[in-house]
Amino acid sequence: MTQHSGRNIIVYHSGYGHTKRMAEAVAEGAGGTLIAIDAEGNVPKDGWNALASADAIIFGSPTYMGGPSWQFKRFADASSKPWFAEAWKDKVFGGFTNSASINGDKLNTLQYFVLLAGQHGGLWVSLAMKPANVKASKRDDLNRMGSYIAPMAQCDADAAPEEMSAGDLETGRLYGARVAAFAARLAGANRT
Repeated sequence: MTQHSGRNIIVYHSGYGHTKRMAEAVAEGAGGTLIAIDAEGNVPKDGWNALASADAIIFGSPTYMGGPSWQFKRFADASSKPWFAEAWKDKVFGGFTNSASINGDKLNTLQYFVLLAGQHGGLWVSLAMKPANVKASKRDDLNRMGSYIAPMAQCDADAAPEEMSAGDLETGRLYGARVAAFAARLAGANRT
């Protein structure tokens, strides 16, 4: 995946590669740059500068034990420095998550992201996509998890990242495009 030079940043942690795959789909839609949170919960030093100059920040984490991974939480705690300086105030925010179970308490992770964006004074972009919730719905349909806050993905615990639902990935790509369009519209309004 080519990392785009853009002012849309996707900052994510991935434990087994599934959330990374979702992050790549979101970045493709957003024309954004990926910043991986490492196994110790750190981002590269230049990652903080990229986040400070971003128009949009999209959070990503697997849902473990009913919330984001501890590595993502460590990043969130470290974001208290930009919080104190109001460095992310009025930025556009979004997020996404993945877990092995259909439910997996993914909603808690997305709500955590919304609250984190709110603490930073940011503006959250919802998914704005109707769910695939009829008898004819299939695993690869858009928004098959039925989320409204942001994309949720599901991949069986014994499945490789390459086996993820095409519908989940496309939902992520379309959401990335929505966040980027909203950020561009807001940036254009601020220039006039």
